[in-house]
Amino acid sequence: MNGINSTKKISTKTLTIIVLLVAFFISLIILEQVIGPTDRMNMLLVSLRQGSIFALLAVAMNLLNGFTGLFSLGHAGFMLIGATTYALFSIPLAQRTDVFLWFSDSYLIRTSFPEVLGNAIGGPGMIMGMLIAITLAGLITAVFAFLVGLPVLRMRSDYLAIATLGFAEIIRALIMWQGLGTLTNAGNPLRMFTRHVDLNITIGGQTFGLITFTLALLSAICIFVIILLVSSSYGRAFKAIREDDIAAEAMGINLFKHKQLSFCISSFFVGIGGALLAIFMGTVAPIQFRAAMTYEFLLIVVLGGIGSVSGSVIGAMLFVFASMWWLRGLDSGAFLGLERITIFGFNIGERVFVSGFRLVVFSVIIMCVVLFFRRGLLGDKELPYYVKKLKDTIVTRIIRKEKAGVSDG
Repeated sequence: MNGINSTKKISTKTLTIIVLLVAFFISLIILEQVIGPTDRMNMLLVSLRQGSIFALLAVAMNLLNGFTGLFSLGHAGFMLIGATTYALFSIPLAQRTDVFLWFSDSYLIRTSFPEVLGNAIGGPGMIMGMLIAITLAGLITAVFAFLVGLPVLRMRSDYLAIATLGFAEIIRALIMWQGLGTLTNAGNPLRMFTRHVDLNITIGGQTFGLITFTLALLSAICIFVIILLVSSSYGRAFKAIREDDIAAEAMGINLFKHKQLSFCISSFFVGIGGALLAIFMGTVAPIQFRAAMTYEFLLIVVLGGIGSVSGSVIGAMLFVFASMWWLRGLDSGAFLGLERITIFGFNIGERVFVSGFRLVVFSVIIMCVVLFFRRGLLGDKELPYYVKKLKDTIVTRIIRKEKAGVSDG
């Protein structure tokens, strides 16, 4: 009987989550049709797109840093590999001479999956080509991670962080090297590849936007796969290594094998996130993927909670919305009730505008969160845990009030 009740509870919980997700994605489609590109609220869509991609990248980092306990700082380098791979296999053949200006006669990659399949099948073929290029970006990133992991995963703690950070810079330097210019364009921006504006569909002369929906859906699918992995026996082995690697090895867990597996899987999804980021940005250049980008995602993981998938998603959304939208008015004028900060100069009537003030306010907010939430917003727990806790608290208070009312009566 308890088993049947447990099964019913699990089914109801799963059904609720599915309904909420379906409602969320339907609302994304509706919002994209209602909000125009020049509408003031278009920043909502932009923030949702970037937030979805950042959520995937943060969860991928959390898989390695939070669930396995491996402190890696090579995030930006692997993102660059994924973004570059996607761009190289998505630039139409006719546009390659314009992109590879210094290597117009000798560029190596002459295949564009979206173009080939798009010409063969049409619109669906272009989407399939994009998915193939995105998957290839993840696979090539995982191969690089495997090679990098062979020497560095035998290191511990700070040494591993320094080594992965160094390899990320090496990867960036290699992509910018003139000797690989025929392959990578030697650090010159890659552009004209299939990007997010190509995700819109036209039916009967009317264009329907699916950019936000598609990017959010792809990110959600990848995050769901990571959740399944964390819940599997491999995920439990990762957690055991995080808690005590010596005890985990004594229990029969192959430390290097599982560390390598976690490192490659995390890098695979980082590569996919890099490809999605390339689709979102429209251009790919090594200068965009500096070490500071890794620190941003490390901040998001710590902000949401190390070892919490839903914490990383919430942290990514808060980071993007606060830094890119909610506090934007502090730099660019009145917006959402926030005014641009001004300082009177020495001369009468002169006003000096303080640019970048939103970053100061954002930094103060981050400091306050870190001070009052030492383990992040959700700690190492997931969102359903706190929802259930809140529900139990409300029910307990209602029961107490009812008992107090009965006793008074």
